[in-house]
Amino acid sequence: MQAAMSKTDRVSAALRGEEVDRVPVSAWWHDFLREWSPQGLAQATLEAYRKYDWDFIKVNPRASYYAEDWGARFRPSGRPDRQPELVEPAVKSAEDLRRIRPLDAAQGAYGEQLAALAIIARGLAGEAPFIQTVFSPLAVMSRLTGSSKYVQRLMADHPDDLLDALDAVAGTLRAYARACVEVGASGIFFATVEWGSADNISPDDYDRFARPFDLRVLEAVRDAPFNVLHVCRDNNHLARLLDYPVSAFHWAAHSASSAKGRSASGGNPSLSDIAARTDRAVMGGVSHDSTMTSGSPADVVAEARRAIQQACPERSKGAGGRRFLLAPGCSIDPQTPEANLRALVEAARS
Repeated sequence: MQAAMSKTDRVSAALRGEEVDRVPVSAWWHDFLREWSPQGLAQATLEAYRKYDWDFIKVNPRASYYAEDWGARFRPSGRPDRQPELVEPAVKSAEDLRRIRPLDAAQGAYGEQLAALAIIARGLAGEAPFIQTVFSPLAVMSRLTGSSKYVQRLMADHPDDLLDALDAVAGTLRAYARACVEVGASGIFFATVEWGSADNISPDDYDRFARPFDLRVLEAVRDAPFNVLHVCRDNNHLARLLDYPVSAFHWAAHSASSAKGRSASGGNPSLSDIAARTDRAVMGGVSHDSTMTSGSPADVVAEARRAIQQACPERSKGAGGRRFLLAPGCSIDPQTPEANLRALVEAARS
Protein backbone atom coordinates (compact mmCIF):
# COMPACT_ATOMS: atom_id res chain seq x y z
CA MET A 1 0.00 0.00 0.00
CA GLN A 2 1.31 3.42 -0.92
CA ALA A 3 2.18 5.74 1.97
CA ALA A 4 -0.15 8.67 2.60
CA MET A 5 0.78 11.79 0.67
CA SER A 6 0.46 15.43 1.60
CA LYS A 7 -2.33 17.32 -0.18
CA THR A 8 0.12 19.33 -2.22
CA ASP A 9 2.04 16.23 -3.28
CA ARG A 10 -1.20 14.35 -4.05
CA VAL A 11 -2.51 17.11 -6.32
CA SER A 12 0.87 17.62 -7.98
CA ALA A 13 1.23 13.91 -8.68
CA ALA A 14 -2.28 13.70 -10.14
CA LEU A 15 -1.57 16.64 -12.44
CA ARG A 16 1.66 15.00 -13.62
CA GLY A 17 0.01 11.64 -14.21
CA GLU A 18 1.90 9.87 -11.46
CA GLU A 19 0.50 7.35 -9.02
CA VAL A 20 -1.31 8.82 -6.02
CA ASP A 21 -2.41 7.29 -2.74
CA ARG A 22 -5.98 8.36 -3.56
CA VAL A 23 -7.81 10.64 -5.94
CA PRO A 24 -7.74 14.36 -4.94
CA VAL A 25 -11.18 15.79 -4.25
CA SER A 26 -12.80 19.20 -3.81
CA ALA A 27 -16.02 21.15 -4.38
CA TRP A 28 -17.02 24.82 -4.28
CA TRP A 29 -20.04 27.11 -4.07
CA HIS A 30 -20.94 30.74 -3.46
CA ASP A 31 -21.58 32.45 -0.17
CA PHE A 32 -23.27 35.47 -1.72
CA LEU A 33 -23.49 37.25 1.63
CA ARG A 34 -19.87 37.02 2.75
CA GLU A 35 -18.05 37.20 -0.56
CA TRP A 36 -18.44 41.01 -0.72
CA SER A 37 -15.37 41.58 1.45
CA PRO A 38 -11.88 40.08 1.33
CA GLN A 39 -12.21 38.88 4.91
CA GLY A 40 -15.64 37.35 4.32
CA LEU A 41 -14.62 35.52 1.16
CA ALA A 42 -11.46 34.18 2.79
CA GLN A 43 -13.32 33.11 5.92
CA ALA A 44 -16.04 31.27 3.96
CA THR A 45 -13.42 29.59 1.77
CA LEU A 46 -11.28 28.39 4.66
CA GLU A 47 -14.30 27.24 6.67
CA ALA A 48 -15.46 24.99 3.84
CA TYR A 49 -11.93 23.68 3.34
CA ARG A 50 -11.56 22.71 6.98
CA LYS A 51 -15.07 21.31 7.30
CA TYR A 52 -14.71 18.90 4.37
CA ASP A 53 -10.91 18.52 4.34
CA TRP A 54 -10.57 19.20 0.63
CA ASP A 55 -7.32 18.32 -1.12
CA PHE A 56 -7.33 21.64 -2.98
CA ILE A 57 -9.34 24.85 -2.99
CA LYS A 58 -10.98 26.53 -5.93
CA VAL A 59 -11.79 30.04 -4.69
CA ASN A 60 -15.34 31.02 -5.69
CA PRO A 61 -15.64 34.83 -5.66
CA ARG A 62 -18.61 36.95 -6.70
CA ALA A 63 -18.86 37.09 -10.49
CA SER A 64 -19.63 40.81 -10.45
CA TYR A 65 -16.09 41.77 -9.39
CA TYR A 66 -14.80 41.50 -12.94
CA ALA A 67 -17.01 44.37 -14.11
CA GLU A 68 -17.28 46.64 -11.06
CA ASP A 69 -14.12 48.68 -11.66
CA TRP A 70 -15.23 49.50 -15.21
CA GLY A 71 -18.41 51.07 -13.85
CA ALA A 72 -20.98 48.27 -13.72
CA ARG A 73 -23.11 48.53 -10.58
CA PHE A 74 -24.59 45.58 -8.72
CA ARG A 75 -26.92 45.27 -5.73
CA PRO A 76 -26.09 42.53 -3.22
CA SER A 77 -29.02 40.23 -2.51
CA GLY A 78 -28.45 40.24 1.25
CA ARG A 79 -28.78 36.46 1.24
CA PRO A 80 -26.04 33.79 1.22
CA ASP A 81 -27.87 31.73 -1.43
CA ARG A 82 -28.91 34.41 -3.94
CA GLN A 83 -26.61 36.18 -6.40
CA PRO A 84 -26.45 39.97 -6.74
CA GLU A 85 -28.55 41.89 -9.25
CA LEU A 86 -27.18 44.10 -11.99
CA VAL A 87 -28.30 47.70 -11.44
CA GLU A 88 -26.48 49.39 -14.32
CA PRO A 89 -24.13 47.89 -16.94
CA ALA A 90 -20.83 49.54 -17.79
CA VAL A 91 -21.39 49.13 -21.54
CA LYS A 92 -24.76 50.14 -22.96
CA SER A 93 -23.67 51.08 -26.48
CA ALA A 94 -20.85 50.59 -28.95
CA GLU A 95 -19.57 54.02 -27.95
CA ASP A 96 -19.15 52.78 -24.37
CA LEU A 97 -16.75 50.10 -25.61
CA ARG A 98 -14.28 52.86 -26.50
CA ARG A 99 -14.10 53.85 -22.83
CA ILE A 100 -12.88 50.41 -21.74
CA ARG A 101 -9.21 50.82 -20.86
CA PRO A 102 -6.81 48.58 -18.94
CA LEU A 103 -7.17 48.76 -15.15
CA ASP A 104 -4.63 48.62 -12.36
CA ALA A 105 -5.25 45.04 -11.20
CA ALA A 106 -3.88 45.80 -7.74
CA GLN A 107 -6.64 48.31 -7.00
CA GLY A 108 -10.43 48.32 -6.57
CA ALA A 109 -12.38 45.07 -6.72
CA TYR A 110 -9.43 43.24 -8.23
CA GLY A 111 -7.22 44.44 -5.40
CA GLU A 112 -9.81 43.21 -2.89
CA GLN A 113 -9.62 39.77 -4.45
CA LEU A 114 -5.85 39.77 -4.09
CA ALA A 115 -6.28 40.70 -0.42
CA ALA A 116 -8.63 37.71 0.03
CA LEU A 117 -6.09 35.42 -1.61
CA ALA A 118 -3.38 36.67 0.72
CA ILE A 119 -5.56 35.82 3.73
CA ILE A 120 -6.26 32.35 2.32
CA ALA A 121 -2.55 31.78 1.68
CA ARG A 122 -1.72 32.70 5.27
CA GLY A 123 -4.50 30.47 6.59
CA LEU A 124 -3.34 27.47 4.59
CA ALA A 125 0.38 27.99 5.26
CA GLY A 126 1.22 25.64 2.38
CA GLU A 127 -1.04 22.83 3.58
CA ALA A 128 -3.00 22.62 0.31
CA PRO A 129 -2.93 24.32 -3.09
CA PHE A 130 -5.56 26.90 -4.04
CA ILE A 131 -6.50 28.46 -7.35
CA GLN A 132 -8.39 31.66 -8.12
CA THR A 133 -11.29 31.88 -10.54
CA VAL A 134 -10.60 34.15 -13.52
CA PHE A 135 -13.29 34.58 -16.16
CA SER A 136 -12.27 34.75 -19.81
CA PRO A 137 -12.15 38.23 -21.36
CA LEU A 138 -15.28 37.51 -23.40
CA ALA A 139 -17.10 36.34 -20.24
CA VAL A 140 -16.06 39.57 -18.53
CA MET A 141 -17.52 41.48 -21.47
CA SER A 142 -20.88 39.83 -20.76
CA ARG A 143 -20.67 41.14 -17.18
CA LEU A 144 -19.83 44.62 -18.49
CA THR A 145 -22.86 44.65 -20.77
CA GLY A 146 -25.16 42.56 -18.63
CA SER A 147 -26.13 40.34 -21.55
CA SER A 148 -24.40 37.77 -23.72
CA LYS A 149 -27.08 38.44 -26.34
CA TYR A 150 -25.93 42.05 -26.53
CA VAL A 151 -22.33 40.90 -26.92
CA GLN A 152 -23.45 38.75 -29.86
CA ARG A 153 -24.95 41.89 -31.43
CA LEU A 154 -21.68 43.73 -30.91
CA MET A 155 -19.80 40.89 -32.61
CA ALA A 156 -22.00 41.33 -35.68
CA ASP A 157 -22.39 45.11 -35.77
CA HIS A 158 -19.26 46.56 -34.10
CA PRO A 159 -16.56 43.88 -34.21
CA ASP A 160 -13.57 46.25 -34.25
CA ASP A 161 -14.76 48.22 -31.21
CA LEU A 162 -15.45 44.97 -29.40
CA LEU A 163 -12.01 43.59 -30.23
CA ASP A 164 -10.35 46.76 -28.92
CA ALA A 165 -12.31 46.53 -25.67
CA LEU A 166 -11.48 42.83 -25.30
CA ASP A 167 -7.83 43.71 -25.72
CA ALA A 168 -8.05 46.10 -22.75
CA VAL A 169 -9.89 43.51 -20.66
CA ALA A 170 -7.35 40.83 -21.54
CA GLY A 171 -4.49 43.11 -20.56
CA THR A 172 -6.09 43.69 -17.17
CA LEU A 173 -6.79 39.99 -16.59
CA ARG A 174 -3.27 39.09 -17.68
CA ALA A 175 -1.74 41.31 -15.01
CA TYR A 176 -4.31 40.18 -12.47
CA ALA A 177 -3.73 36.47 -13.12
CA ARG A 178 -0.02 36.99 -12.60
CA ALA A 179 -0.70 38.87 -9.36
CA CYS A 180 -2.87 35.99 -8.10
CA VAL A 181 0.07 33.62 -8.44
CA GLU A 182 2.47 36.09 -6.87
CA VAL A 183 0.24 36.42 -3.80
CA GLY A 184 0.20 32.65 -3.27
CA ALA A 185 -2.25 30.93 -5.63
CA SER A 186 -0.98 27.81 -7.39
CA GLY A 187 -2.68 28.89 -10.58
CA ILE A 188 -5.97 30.10 -12.00
CA PHE A 189 -9.30 28.45 -12.75
CA PHE A 190 -9.95 29.99 -16.16
CA ALA A 191 -13.67 29.91 -16.90
CA THR A 192 -15.29 30.43 -20.29
CA VAL A 193 -18.76 30.66 -18.67
CA GLU A 194 -21.49 30.95 -21.35
CA TRP A 195 -18.96 31.28 -24.17
CA GLY A 196 -17.82 27.70 -23.73
CA SER A 197 -20.97 26.51 -25.48
CA ALA A 198 -21.57 26.10 -29.21
CA ASP A 199 -25.13 27.20 -28.44
CA ASN A 200 -23.80 30.73 -27.86
CA ILE A 201 -20.82 31.10 -30.18
CA SER A 202 -19.65 29.46 -33.38
CA PRO A 203 -16.15 28.01 -33.74
CA ASP A 204 -15.17 30.82 -36.11
CA ASP A 205 -16.39 33.54 -33.75
CA TYR A 206 -14.68 31.80 -30.83
CA ASP A 207 -11.41 31.85 -32.72
CA ARG A 208 -11.83 35.57 -33.40
CA PHE A 209 -13.35 36.95 -30.19
CA ALA A 210 -12.23 34.49 -27.53
CA ARG A 211 -9.19 32.35 -28.26
CA PRO A 212 -6.53 35.07 -28.79
CA PHE A 213 -7.57 36.87 -25.60
CA ASP A 214 -7.84 33.65 -23.61
CA LEU A 215 -4.30 32.76 -24.56
CA ARG A 216 -2.96 36.19 -23.61
CA VAL A 217 -4.21 35.64 -20.07
CA LEU A 218 -3.10 32.02 -19.79
CA GLU A 219 0.36 32.72 -21.17
CA ALA A 220 0.98 35.10 -18.27
CA VAL A 221 0.74 32.20 -15.80
CA ARG A 222 2.03 29.38 -17.98
CA ASP A 223 4.67 28.54 -15.38
CA ALA A 224 2.14 28.14 -12.54
CA PRO A 225 1.74 24.46 -11.56
CA PHE A 226 -2.07 24.29 -11.30
CA ASN A 227 -3.93 26.12 -14.05
CA VAL A 228 -7.35 24.72 -14.98
CA LEU A 229 -9.51 25.43 -18.03
CA HIS A 230 -13.19 25.24 -17.12
CA VAL A 231 -15.38 24.98 -20.22
CA CYS A 232 -18.94 25.70 -19.21
CA ARG A 233 -22.40 24.71 -20.33
CA ASP A 234 -23.76 22.04 -22.66
CA ASN A 235 -22.53 21.38 -26.21
CA ASN A 236 -19.18 22.74 -25.20
CA HIS A 237 -16.10 23.64 -27.24
CA LEU A 238 -13.70 21.68 -25.03
CA ALA A 239 -12.44 19.35 -27.75
CA ARG A 240 -11.21 22.39 -29.71
CA LEU A 241 -9.39 23.87 -26.73
CA LEU A 242 -7.13 21.01 -25.70
CA ASP A 243 -4.07 22.96 -26.85
CA TYR A 244 -4.63 25.60 -24.15
CA PRO A 245 -1.60 25.84 -21.79
CA VAL A 246 -3.17 24.44 -18.61
CA SER A 247 -2.57 21.50 -16.29
CA ALA A 248 -6.16 20.23 -16.20
CA PHE A 249 -9.48 20.44 -18.01
CA HIS A 250 -12.74 20.71 -16.08
CA TRP A 251 -16.28 20.52 -17.47
CA ALA A 252 -19.73 19.05 -16.86
CA ALA A 253 -19.32 15.57 -18.27
CA HIS A 254 -22.95 14.88 -17.26
CA SER A 255 -24.50 17.53 -19.51
CA ALA A 256 -28.23 18.10 -19.59
CA SER A 257 -28.27 17.60 -23.35
CA SER A 258 -26.69 14.19 -23.00
CA ALA A 259 -29.16 13.29 -20.26
CA LYS A 260 -32.05 14.20 -22.56
CA GLY A 261 -30.86 11.69 -25.10
CA ARG A 262 -29.30 13.94 -27.70
CA SER A 263 -26.59 12.52 -29.88
CA ALA A 264 -23.03 12.27 -28.61
CA SER A 265 -22.06 15.20 -30.82
CA GLY A 266 -24.80 17.31 -29.24
CA GLY A 267 -23.75 16.73 -25.64
CA ASN A 268 -20.50 17.16 -23.75
CA PRO A 269 -17.59 14.72 -24.02
CA SER A 270 -17.11 12.09 -21.34
CA LEU A 271 -14.14 11.93 -19.00
CA SER A 272 -12.69 9.02 -20.96
CA ASP A 273 -13.16 10.89 -24.27
CA ILE A 274 -10.96 13.76 -23.15
CA ALA A 275 -8.54 11.66 -21.10
CA ALA A 276 -7.75 9.70 -24.26
CA ARG A 277 -7.02 12.89 -26.22
CA THR A 278 -4.71 14.79 -23.89
CA ASP A 279 -1.71 14.30 -21.64
CA ARG A 280 -3.19 16.78 -19.14
CA ALA A 281 -5.36 15.88 -16.17
CA VAL A 282 -9.15 15.85 -16.22
CA MET A 283 -11.31 17.14 -13.39
CA GLY A 284 -14.97 16.70 -12.51
CA GLY A 285 -17.09 13.57 -12.71
CA VAL A 286 -20.17 14.29 -10.58
CA SER A 287 -23.23 16.20 -11.79
CA HIS A 288 -23.32 19.58 -10.06
CA ASP A 289 -26.97 20.32 -10.82
CA SER A 290 -28.64 16.96 -10.22
CA THR A 291 -26.70 14.33 -8.31
CA MET A 292 -25.02 16.73 -5.88
CA THR A 293 -28.15 18.77 -5.22
CA SER A 294 -30.99 16.25 -5.37
CA GLY A 295 -29.41 12.81 -5.33
CA SER A 296 -28.81 10.71 -2.24
CA PRO A 297 -25.35 10.26 -0.68
CA ALA A 298 -25.33 6.77 -2.20
CA ASP A 299 -25.99 8.32 -5.64
CA VAL A 300 -23.03 10.67 -5.17
CA VAL A 301 -20.73 7.82 -4.18
CA ALA A 302 -21.84 5.67 -7.11
CA GLU A 303 -21.42 8.44 -9.67
CA ALA A 304 -18.05 9.44 -8.23
CA ARG A 305 -16.78 5.88 -8.34
CA ARG A 306 -17.90 5.49 -11.94
CA ALA A 307 -16.03 8.69 -12.76
CA ILE A 308 -12.87 7.43 -11.09
CA GLN A 309 -13.02 4.18 -13.00
CA GLN A 310 -13.69 5.98 -16.27
CA ALA A 311 -10.92 8.54 -15.87
CA CYS A 312 -8.46 6.23 -14.10
CA PRO A 313 -8.57 2.73 -15.58
CA GLU A 314 -5.22 2.14 -13.86
CA ARG A 315 -7.14 1.90 -10.58
CA SER A 316 -8.27 -1.59 -11.49
CA LYS A 317 -4.60 -2.56 -11.72
CA GLY A 318 -3.85 -1.40 -8.19
CA ALA A 319 -2.83 2.23 -8.70
CA GLY A 320 -4.55 4.99 -6.77
CA GLY A 321 -5.47 6.95 -9.86
CA ARG A 322 -3.68 9.11 -12.39
CA ARG A 323 -4.40 12.46 -14.05
CA PHE A 324 -7.78 12.87 -12.37
CA LEU A 325 -9.23 15.17 -9.72
CA LEU A 326 -12.72 14.40 -8.45
CA ALA A 327 -15.17 17.32 -8.25
CA PRO A 328 -18.64 18.41 -9.32
CA GLY A 329 -18.87 19.57 -12.93
CA CYS A 330 -19.33 23.21 -11.89
CA SER A 331 -20.08 25.38 -8.86
CA ILE A 332 -22.79 23.74 -6.75
CA ASP A 333 -25.88 25.18 -5.13
CA PRO A 334 -25.08 26.75 -1.72
CA GLN A 335 -27.89 24.64 -0.27
CA THR A 336 -26.39 21.33 -1.42
CA PRO A 337 -26.91 18.78 1.39
CA GLU A 338 -23.93 18.36 3.68
CA ALA A 339 -24.35 14.59 3.49
CA ASN A 340 -23.77 14.70 -0.27
CA LEU A 341 -20.59 16.72 0.15
CA ARG A 342 -19.30 14.24 2.70
CA ALA A 343 -20.24 11.40 0.34
CA LEU A 344 -18.10 13.00 -2.37
CA VAL A 345 -15.11 12.94 -0.02
CA GLU A 346 -15.90 9.36 1.02
CA ALA A 347 -15.91 8.23 -2.61
CA ALA A 348 -12.42 9.61 -3.18
CA ARG A 349 -10.99 8.19 0.02
CA SER A 350 -12.69 4.81 0.41
